Amino acid sequence: MEIELNNVLGWLLPLLGIVAVVALGNWLLNRAFENQPRNKLYRQLAKIGVLVFAQIGLVLLLPLDNETRGQLLSLFGLVLTAVIALSSTTLVSNAMAGVTLKVIGSFHTGDFIQVGDYFGRVRNKTLLHTEIQSEDRDAITLPNMFIINNPVKVVDQSGTLISAEVSIGYDVHREKVRAAMLRAAEQAQLAEPFTQIIALGNFAIEYKVTGMLADVSTLVSKRTELRAHLIDQLHAASIEIMTPNVMHQRALEGAQIPVPEAVPAPEFDSGKAESIMFDKADLAARMQKIRAHCEALRDEIKKLESEDAADHKMDISWLKHQLSAQESFLAQIESEEQEKAPPA
Repeated sequence: MEIELNNVLGWLLPLLGIVAVVALGNWLLNRAFENQPRNKLYRQLAKIGVLVFAQIGLVLLLPLDNETRGQLLSLFGLVLTAVIALSSTTLVSNAMAGVTLKVIGSFHTGDFIQVGDYFGRVRNKTLLHTEIQSEDRDAITLPNMFIINNPVKVVDQSGTLISAEVSIGYDVHREKVRAAMLRAAEQAQLAEPFTQIIALGNFAIEYKVTGMLADVSTLVSKRTELRAHLIDQLHAASIEIMTPNVMHQRALEGAQIPVPEAVPAPEFDSGKAESIMFDKADLAARMQKIRAHCEALRDEIKKLESEDAADHKMDISWLKHQLSAQESFLAQIESEEQEKAPPA
């Protein structure tokens, strides 16, 4: 009887110990990540790791002979390898993609993103999928592999450009259209608006008005508001909005082209669109040039110091002053960019 009890305890105690360790590990992980919803991915990975090590520990603690224990560990390794191999195109691939997205950190919970034809606001990020809420208020679950394999457009939290396009006939002077479109953008409370001529069609000209929206949380409503103001302003200016199905025909006397009514002198937004659209890329390019200049200054200082520092004392001092000013400027810009960046 005592021998049977020892056998039962030999099998039961390791099992209860492993169960207790797993329960304690899950409790500690839940407590550690309780106030960190963005780190849910790490919590899931940690729980998977706890279960794997618990199974290995159970095999090591059970009262088995060395040969049987080795066979069980080999079997466990083969099963784990087979699972990883068979699931590499689905489960493991999505898990690895989730880790990659977490490391890259290109978007966070609450950001507006567009992946392929799907647009919405990120509601949840997990190890295997990312959940976004669409404009219909519906939840869309995107596998992480789908996000990795497709370009992701992330709306910048510091502000984004919104635009609207219309087609206007050739008989309306472009400056009249431009003035009406800019008034519409100002009524929609967009900053630094500008217009573009997108295409010269067979029967109409395609125009586009764009402005900066600082509060991206109103992105969807502001797009509608901009289009509504655009319609109102064009109608108020007696400008007809064309469609691809409208073909405007007019009988001309001889070869005369209709002369447009009097309009203000033409104006152009030269360089304004590029400075707004590509501000961060332009800043990165300028910072790269400054870094290259700093490196050239360091090389020049080293060269002068290696020759004869006493003879080039004034030159070295001036070069160091320039280097210090450039490095201070770079540090200030990097600090400002880090303050604007959303929290990880």
